[in-house]
Amino acid sequence: MVLEEIKTSLIMWFSYALIPCLFVDGAAVLPAPQNLSVWSVNMKHVLTWSPVIVPEEIIHYSVEYQGEYESLYMSHIWIPSSWCSPTQRPECDITEDITATVSYSLRVRATLGSLTSAWSTLKHRFNQNSTILTPPRMEITMDGFHLLIKLEDLGPHFEFFVSYWRREPGAKEHVKVVRPGVLPVYLEMVEPGVAYCVKARTFVKAIGRHSAFSQPECVKLQGEALPLALALFAFVGFVLILVVALLSLWKMGRLLRHSCCPVVMLPDTLKITNSPQKLISCRKEEVEACVTSGLSSEELLKAWI
Repeated sequence: MVLEEIKTSLIMWFSYALIPCLFVDGAAVLPAPQNLSVWSVNMKHVLTWSPVIVPEEIIHYSVEYQGEYESLYMSHIWIPSSWCSPTQRPECDITEDITATVSYSLRVRATLGSLTSAWSTLKHRFNQNSTILTPPRMEITMDGFHLLIKLEDLGPHFEFFVSYWRREPGAKEHVKVVRPGVLPVYLEMVEPGVAYCVKARTFVKAIGRHSAFSQPECVKLQGEALPLALALFAFVGFVLILVVALLSLWKMGRLLRHSCCPVVMLPDTLKITNSPQKLISCRKEEVEACVTSGLSSEELLKAWI
């Protein structure tokens, strides 16, 4: 009984060991990777395949690509992927290798020590035009009295169309185009107590396509809107305060000027209203008349003499 179990275990072990390796003309070879496919979302391209299984062994894979230029003008040359030659994972990020909007052929093979599998080629050529574009994730917050939009950074190929509006019947929808690297985004000033809604979609100029809009998200600034009469009253009060402040400054300037540099006024008796020649020609009996015309006591004495 024990011998039969040992025999069965040995047979199973040899079977598992021989499954991944085939013998052709007496030489052992690895089977080629199968089920090649490309997963492409938002201009990120990943080539995947079914792994080659060898118990207690690590399989390495090599990935190569070929564009239309290499296929037509460079004798069907294949270029190794800059990121996945070699790699241990059954996938390869080929985003940096796909640089043009043309069709690409992709292939992969397995390596184990000195054993190398045949190349397995993607059935249908890949073009990045077929990438799936999804709406960007976004976060809406309030920065003072401004709407602040934080959008998902999807890379330099992407532009964003941001639509926003007041959540009320018949409200006008505004659209803002956001270029790559201009994040976050400040929208318009908002009013307290009013709800605003925002939605966004992506656009990739290289392939001339855009995503669907995201689901609208709405926010409301806490507080109640000021009535129009109260707003007008506040404005009039501000204008009155400004006028009073300006008048006070003007009055204070005049007081300071008179305090520092007062103007000395002569009394009327010291003012000369007639010429000295006229005073000399006055007769003694006209002195009193001359006095009434504004002569000083010293000038009267000189006139008498």
